Amino acid sequence: MTSVEAVTSALEKLGIKPSAMVEHDAAMTVEAGLQAIEGKCPGVFVKNLVVRDKKAGLFLLSVRHDAKVDMKALPQLLGVSGGNFRMADSALMTEKLGVAQGSVTPLAVMNDTEGAVRLVLDKTLVADGATVALHPCTNTRTCSISGAELLAFVNSHGHEPLLADFAAAAAGNGNGGGGGGGGGGAAKPKEGGKPKEGGKAKAAGGGGPTKGAGKKENASEKGIEYTKAGNLPKWYEQVIVKSEMIEFYDISGCYILRPWSFSIWEAIKDFLDAKIKTVGVTNCYFPMFVSEAKLQAEKDHIEDFAPEVAWVTKSGDGDLNEPIAIRPTSETIMYPAFRSWIHSHRDLPIKLNQWCNVVRWEFKHPTPFLRTREFLWQEGHTAHATKEEADVEVLQILEFYAAVYEELLAVPVIKGRKTEKEKFAGGDYTTTVEAFIPAAGRAIQGATSHGLGQNFGKMFRIEFEGADGKKAIPWQNSWGLTTRTLGVMVMVHGDDKGLVLPPRVAPLQAVIVPITMKDVDEGAQLKTCGEIAAALREAGVRVHVDDRSNYNPGWKYSYWELKGVPLRLELGPKDMAKQQIRVVRRDTNDKEDVPLSILPQKAALLLVQMRAARTPPPGRLVCKCGRLTPPSVRRS
Repeated sequence: MTSVEAVTSALEKLGIKPSAMVEHDAAMTVEAGLQAIEGKCPGVFVKNLVVRDKKAGLFLLSVRHDAKVDMKALPQLLGVSGGNFRMADSALMTEKLGVAQGSVTPLAVMNDTEGAVRLVLDKTLVADGATVALHPCTNTRTCSISGAELLAFVNSHGHEPLLADFAAAAAGNGNGGGGGGGGGGAAKPKEGGKPKEGGKAKAAGGGGPTKGAGKKENASEKGIEYTKAGNLPKWYEQVIVKSEMIEFYDISGCYILRPWSFSIWEAIKDFLDAKIKTVGVTNCYFPMFVSEAKLQAEKDHIEDFAPEVAWVTKSGDGDLNEPIAIRPTSETIMYPAFRSWIHSHRDLPIKLNQWCNVVRWEFKHPTPFLRTREFLWQEGHTAHATKEEADVEVLQILEFYAAVYEELLAVPVIKGRKTEKEKFAGGDYTTTVEAFIPAAGRAIQGATSHGLGQNFGKMFRIEFEGADGKKAIPWQNSWGLTTRTLGVMVMVHGDDKGLVLPPRVAPLQAVIVPITMKDVDEGAQLKTCGEIAAALREAGVRVHVDDRSNYNPGWKYSYWELKGVPLRLELGPKDMAKQQIRVVRRDTNDKEDVPLSILPQKAALLLVQMRAARTPPPGRLVCKCGRLTPPSVRRS
């Protein structure tokens, strides 16, 4: 690490003598630094952040202590096209700048002889007459020099800083970028540079329609007020809320899954759980918290998740000694345990799955089911003795995921392989099932199955002794499917009246609505409804009798149409006299009078026909995707 003496010596060579040099306890935070120098060290205290982007590299941002740094605004501020900035880890900081965490300072560029770090200075720090207070490469000292002296120092060590207007960037006034070297002001704000207002959910499909587009004339507030074709985002939001699938919560990106949606997720869970158990997968549960050290163990893997990681930093009123992350995925949580469990080829394969929640604090506007900050999923993690065995499983799981969409949800999917750029971070390759949303004109990822190779085994030092007595690293896979399935189902099948639920996952497959009139024996009518419901249940149909007396039949029709129940059964006085019932299909609105004697068989047949009708042949979908079969797997 660079000593205070080395820094003061470098300053003296340029004729720079700090106007103050204060010694104090180690200041790990800006607040501690300000407290340590209060009334002792003149100038604006400097806050420093080291950030990185995969393509653009490392940047040292030195700003006023009270400046706000918006990570989302950095690409425009720094002139980096498509940048994805995240905080650099302490090891990289020390390697490139020669300082420990908490001691970062613009003076540390004296150690960056290779020019690996681009220095960015808040332009207010070097304005005429400015004085800055900063650490001389150690957080137990703070010194004061002028802004002009700071510029002279960094320039003498081969660094021409970018001067940026962080205040303007935080206010949304243009890009705030400035010139290099000793001058350059903020770029002229773009016209119409008003900050984008955050709104509620944005459904898949680009920029979206204008306000009020697609609104139905004279639409009731109790129903769906927008057409699917005219305003997909508003239609989607109203459908999932008014059908009682979702309730918005006071934390953005987190939603209440009401029983109507959760029961569909349970159906998906039961179906898939049975499938994976046929190939030897067993369920387990791992903690949702992961230490910073474990999370950073696989840098390439966590780098893609870093902006989304949520951290627990406090316990009561006190700070935790070490921040704890909430899992964005569980590789770094589970694989240390794999290391303890795997010693011999006899311990393989290990095939584990957990049904749990994860948190990914997405920066984009969240959308219920499709892009949320907390979501439910299953994640499978397996380890195998051979690559061939692992590759076979990747495709096996992908077939299970396709079955969830096509057999349960009646949504056709395309199976394919992700590009190298899109594959799972840290893995060898990623396979995917993709669904198409006709109303949006776009595809959406449905579920993924990853071949991880031996990468995580090497990182977590997992090895086993083979049958030949030699040490080897297992081949690993991971795979996951989430509550996004529900959003895809809604988008594909829903219409302007609301949900259209696939029969296999509908919480209720049929609803019986008694049509009451004057001089009708309501007791006898409800008794008949109960007998019909019992016969349907005996045939395996999930059915409910809507006997609420405070709503008329027309209101009930609209209510159950909005909720997407596949069959509506209407029983009036004339129907009772004829021993029949009117059956209305939700998907086509076709009506048919069916004798009560054959109703259970007819209802079961209609549900099968409805499912088939909602699933177009896969050949109707056209897409461009990579090779599906891994090189080591041959098709017979």
